Amino acid sequence: MIDIDVILVEDDSITRLGIEQSLELAGLKVDAYSSAVAALPAIEPGRPTVVLSDVKLRGMDGLELQQRLLSVDRDIPVILMTGHGDIAMAVRAMREGAYDFIEKPCPPEQLVAAVQRAVEKRRLTLELSVLQQKLKDKLAIEAIILGQSSAIEQVRQTVLALAATDADVLVVGETGVGKELVARCLHQFSARRTGPFVAVNSGGVPETLFESEVFGHERGAFTGARQRRIGKMEHAQGGTFFLDEIDNMPVALQVKLLRALQERSIERLGSNEPIGIDCRVVAATKDDLAVLSRQGGFRADLYYRLDVAEIVLPPLRERREDIPALFEHFVLDAALRYDRPAPMVSRAHIGALMAHAWPGNLRELHNAADRFVLGIADEPLSARSDGEPSAQSLTDQAARFERTLIAAELRRHRGNVLAASDALGVPIKTLYDKMRRLNISPDKPRA
Repeated sequence: MIDIDVILVEDDSITRLGIEQSLELAGLKVDAYSSAVAALPAIEPGRPTVVLSDVKLRGMDGLELQQRLLSVDRDIPVILMTGHGDIAMAVRAMREGAYDFIEKPCPPEQLVAAVQRAVEKRRLTLELSVLQQKLKDKLAIEAIILGQSSAIEQVRQTVLALAATDADVLVVGETGVGKELVARCLHQFSARRTGPFVAVNSGGVPETLFESEVFGHERGAFTGARQRRIGKMEHAQGGTFFLDEIDNMPVALQVKLLRALQERSIERLGSNEPIGIDCRVVAATKDDLAVLSRQGGFRADLYYRLDVAEIVLPPLRERREDIPALFEHFVLDAALRYDRPAPMVSRAHIGALMAHAWPGNLRELHNAADRFVLGIADEPLSARSDGEPSAQSLTDQAARFERTLIAAELRRHRGNVLAASDALGVPIKTLYDKMRRLNISPDKPRA
């Protein structure tokens, strides 16, 4: 439940104290001010608050305060009080957006009841806004991190949960699984979304240039440093700093990164002046940093500093049920980019896609879709290009394969079971039996 506080504006000190005590006895948190000018800085868009103000104030009066407040946030409930019984003023205030109008003197229980109604209204408004934003984020992230498998749904939920915090995150996964995409989602769905997203490939920057690239340098710091350079980490102020392939970072530089993360400050090369940094750090690795640290290839203290929260991305071979929908998406994307018609994907082709091991993960599947649209014949896809036996039994693999084909046909025919049974070449009763056994709904077919 969202806690709502009350901003009280009353220039008479005795009246202000009496109202404040009445509200606090009712369990409400009160911030009291003697003037409208003093109260204005406390009002911010979306702040969980209601305002109770006298109309007759020295300087800015309550009506002007109301207009200023509603220009900041139209949904803030404003209750105005007056001891002059001015009906015309009350009508004007209500027309201009006041939540309620109270004539003084007012019994404490009546005033408290009015404020409590305003508090409940504000709470419901903010909770609805939160729910709407969560729904909006959920729909948006489903269009970015694609897939219907339980594994990828868990990834999406974790990303949204962590995006709402400032915690540093370690993203773990094989090459090509979409680690940078997840890092960008952490940024996009966070309060830092308006700040910069700055990415550095730890393995792509020469060791001699890494410190200058990340932390910056002052003019004359080394031969060729003709002017000051702002480093990537400093440039990410207010946003997100993404360190890809951090497992490739030279050990000598890891201690400098550790210090920057611990102190949240950096020093440019050639300077002794610390510079505070305000950015979220997301790091990505394809290797197990815990194992690397035990082997001496990665600092253990840096690993534990980075591993505040961890997102593990499953390889494509562990979520094969997502392959048909992902491939169709990549085919449509390639058709738009190359201005080509999107060819139909046959069931035989889907079967070959499902059987392939995909060592290159999403990147390899994306390239396969490009070649498919361009009409470049692929070499036959092998069932296990990595040469390793499947971790699943034959029965489990067959059920997953069957579930994927049925779900794909139901999606293609918009839940029409009769049309799907014709396309699959099985009697409709048989198809219903399989759908029941495999827990597939015609309305929301999930592979």
